Amino acid sequence: MTPRLRLQPEAVGVGMTSQRVRDRLIERLRAGSDQADGIADERVLNAIRTVPRHLFVDEAFATRAYDDTALPIGHGQTISQPWVVARMTEALFADGAQPKKVLEVGTGSGYQGAILAALGLEVYTVERIGELLRTARKRFRALGLNVRSKHDDGRIGWPEMGPFDGIVVTAAAPALVDALSAQLAPGGVLVAPVGAANGQSLLRLRKDAAGNIRQDVLGAVVFVPLLSGTID
Repeated sequence: MTPRLRLQPEAVGVGMTSQRVRDRLIERLRAGSDQADGIADERVLNAIRTVPRHLFVDEAFATRAYDDTALPIGHGQTISQPWVVARMTEALFADGAQPKKVLEVGTGSGYQGAILAALGLEVYTVERIGELLRTARKRFRALGLNVRSKHDDGRIGWPEMGPFDGIVVTAAAPALVDALSAQLAPGGVLVAPVGAANGQSLLRLRKDAAGNIRQDVLGAVVFVPLLSGTID
């Protein structure tokens, strides 16, 4: 069952954060563009419509929250472009996949995790920057979302809570991290950007019952690097 968000007046939004502005974003995501395919999964579009993105950015950027663009969140990190969030989320459900338990590597603002939780998934998220994680936890609580979180090196994942039906990596590594793919359950899906700063591809990996992995390229993307270690 999809959880009902706890929406206070500031979450409902007015002006450039109003429902009308959010609905225009949904129409852009559904239609796509010459550079990007449209988002077809209505469950994902409804989650994007419902989760108040303006609460996941600094107040100075609130009027741009429903533009289809990435925005800075401090510490050299960004909240991803809504199309990218939607595409990565949609990829978890492609080919009939029905994930229930999902790991997110790189909590950041908390927005991607909130989208996953709004879809009724059991979400585990890991963030290496303590200040970002503390802020994201406050947002999860304010919206009534039960997201389990951990301050740790995302490259390690969360092995004691695995395996996971889905893994979403929100930062780019030069190659797939073996520790993460090892935590993917048979039949599970991993979505991650891979490549150097000047050329990254969004990959979707599906693990079959025998442990073999099939890889698909979903398109070109730009993400911040997946770094090791932790910062408080």
